[in-house]
Amino acid sequence: MRLTSKVLVSAILACLVVLVPLGGASATDAPSPSTSPSAPTAAATPPDGPYVGVTLQNSGADAGPIAGATLTASTSDGTEVGEAVTGPEGRAFIPIPERGTYVVTLDVDSLPAGIEFAGSPERTVNALLDGGNFVQFQIGVVEQTGPPLGERFAAAMVNGVKFGLIIALAALGLSLIFGTTKLTNFSHGELITFGAIATYVANRAFGLPVILAIIAAVVASAAFGWLQDKFLWKPLRSKGVGIIAMMIVSIGFGLFLRNIFQYTFGGSRRSLSQYVNQSRETYGPFSLADKELAIIGVAVVVLTVTCVVLMKTRLGKSMRAVADNPALSASSGLRVDGVIRSVWVLGTALTGLAGGLLAVNSQVNFLMGFKLLLLVFAAVTLGGLGTIWGALVGSMIIGIMVEVGTLEIGWWPGVPSSIKEVGALVVLILILLIRPQGILGRAERIG
Repeated sequence: MRLTSKVLVSAILACLVVLVPLGGASATDAPSPSTSPSAPTAAATPPDGPYVGVTLQNSGADAGPIAGATLTASTSDGTEVGEAVTGPEGRAFIPIPERGTYVVTLDVDSLPAGIEFAGSPERTVNALLDGGNFVQFQIGVVEQTGPPLGERFAAAMVNGVKFGLIIALAALGLSLIFGTTKLTNFSHGELITFGAIATYVANRAFGLPVILAIIAAVVASAAFGWLQDKFLWKPLRSKGVGIIAMMIVSIGFGLFLRNIFQYTFGGSRRSLSQYVNQSRETYGPFSLADKELAIIGVAVVVLTVTCVVLMKTRLGKSMRAVADNPALSASSGLRVDGVIRSVWVLGTALTGLAGGLLAVNSQVNFLMGFKLLLLVFAAVTLGGLGTIWGALVGSMIIGIMVEVGTLEIGWWPGVPSSIKEVGALVVLILILLIRPQGILGRAERIG
């Protein structure tokens, strides 16, 4: 028994003696991290300490990540503190000793063959955090291509004609009121806003289709014009208030309406329930949505009918007579106050229609009419104060110049969209320098 135990113990000890060298050999063969400095390697994950991340993407013909590019980080005095190489995804994480400002430099010679580099190879980064400090380099050449000049010009012409027709409706209303009363109505822009908000309320609050909502807005605008003349402008005329004083009243009235609109409607932009997003159809060189065709068609029909009424009907002749000579018209038996009341109704109805069409074309905002007021005045002045055809011609010129002026043509860089109205106003100044009475206005002898 004792012999057997000794044999068993000896066998176990012999096995241990054999296994210990094998275990040591395995531990020796296992790779261990090197603590000695070596060449930079492509890091797929960010280091534990502070770092600067870089992503290199080729935007040229062979688009994609750029691997194998060397980047270094240096302090402001030029001391190199970190280096890394971009991996297969074009990413590199450059370790830095601490937070601060560093200059990241791309080794252009390390870029793969055929990769074009533009600009400075250095980027300054303010490393405020341990991570999330990133820089970018413009790699490759990106060609910015857009529609041909012909297509852009055709689109600008369509937008200009559409915008000009909307302005023409409001300008015709302003011209009629000025022609009969000689009042420069500075609250006319708020009549555009009134029509747009009335369209929105009829569509959203009462659930009317947009077409019926616009009709309701035109009726409401006409009623608003009737109320204005009856309770504001007619009493002022009866008391002999001068034109300058009435003009100041119109400024205050416009400010009052603008604040009422902001209080009741709010300052946000709102859209109608229909015709918001529509696909565009191609008609030769032009591309239009259905709502744009409808806006152009409605404006042309209404302007044509209005001109026929003013030129051929008894009411139109009475309006033109009062505009030409109110005293002689009154002595001839015309009810001048009644004609002026009709002008206010017609003028505000046309302006309300302009607001409704503008609501369909864009969004409704309490400042939309105020922003258009200067262009409406410019259109009336350019065409000739108090003339029907002058308002139409001036509106079309202003509308087209606003849109076409933004195009980049040859040496002309184009007017920025944020101030695109400037081009139209420059044209207004140039034409008035040559013809002060406007394109179709009548020159008056002074003195």
